[in-house]
Amino acid sequence: MSELALSLKNLVKDFDGKRAVDNISFTANRGEILGLLGPNGAGKTTTIRMVMDIIAPDAGSVEIMGEPFSEKMKDRIGYLPEERGLYRKLKVMDTLLFFGELKSMKAAAVRERGRRLLKQFQLEGYEEKKVEELSKGMAQKLQFIMTILHDPELLILDEPFSGLDPLNIELVMDIILAHKRAGKTIIYSTHLMEYAEKTVDALVMIDKGRKVLDGTLAAVKAEYGQKFVKVQYEGDARFVGGLPYVRSCRDSGHEMEVELDDLSKCEQLLRDLLGKVAVKGFQLSEPSLQNIFIRKAQEGKGA
Repeated sequence: MSELALSLKNLVKDFDGKRAVDNISFTANRGEILGLLGPNGAGKTTTIRMVMDIIAPDAGSVEIMGEPFSEKMKDRIGYLPEERGLYRKLKVMDTLLFFGELKSMKAAAVRERGRRLLKQFQLEGYEEKKVEELSKGMAQKLQFIMTILHDPELLILDEPFSGLDPLNIELVMDIILAHKRAGKTIIYSTHLMEYAEKTVDALVMIDKGRKVLDGTLAAVKAEYGQKFVKVQYEGDARFVGGLPYVRSCRDSGHEMEVELDDLSKCEQLLRDLLGKVAVKGFQLSEPSLQNIFIRKAQEGKGA
């Protein structure tokens, strides 16, 4: 049995003469969470659609569990597409029964597992509601339930947090982590780096159709060293970006991530802050994925 859940080799896809995916290769190991990260329009969805054999690559190959994609492979995969699709007039349980039948599940098994999942996703009591009666967030959760209803060993999720509020994002992340603990493999795309940072074991960053970064989360962060300081503050700290020993500064108004040219300048930064702003927190930190991605994107532009 292959230790790889997914292997992409030199995938290429053009649309109307424009290259959407440019020679992308990466692998995902069984039992891990891989984040396919990048901004909107980077090529994440096109890559996933080629993995799922929805569109054919112009070049390159895809293997799932050590084999080329096939119809029999579909029952081993749970796929959440970017463009959600539900029959609005169907009731919630009827929706699950219809989908379960497509996955060769017996009605009794669908009802038993469906009720358990509806409760887990805080949709208990909605079995007889029509899909059109659900809020957008509820419909998103129902789509996720459909994705995991048949207990697949590989989950491929395209923007799973789209349309969800922060509480439901936390709920979905908890369920993703529970599937990993159960030995499943999860591959999901997102442009929300802060959520990916909490869950992924490994990541692939894509920008403008090209892979710009690939590796475990720990290795990617280690590549950027420990020259970062996270500061929580009150006041006007715009001057920090102009300090001669500061390489970069991402400031969100009350918290900033400062990259120093040398870690020995840490005390100097604190001295420069004190008296000018109220420092609420000051600690060494790893670079955030958001910071790393911005750096990689700027490198791609020749910045």
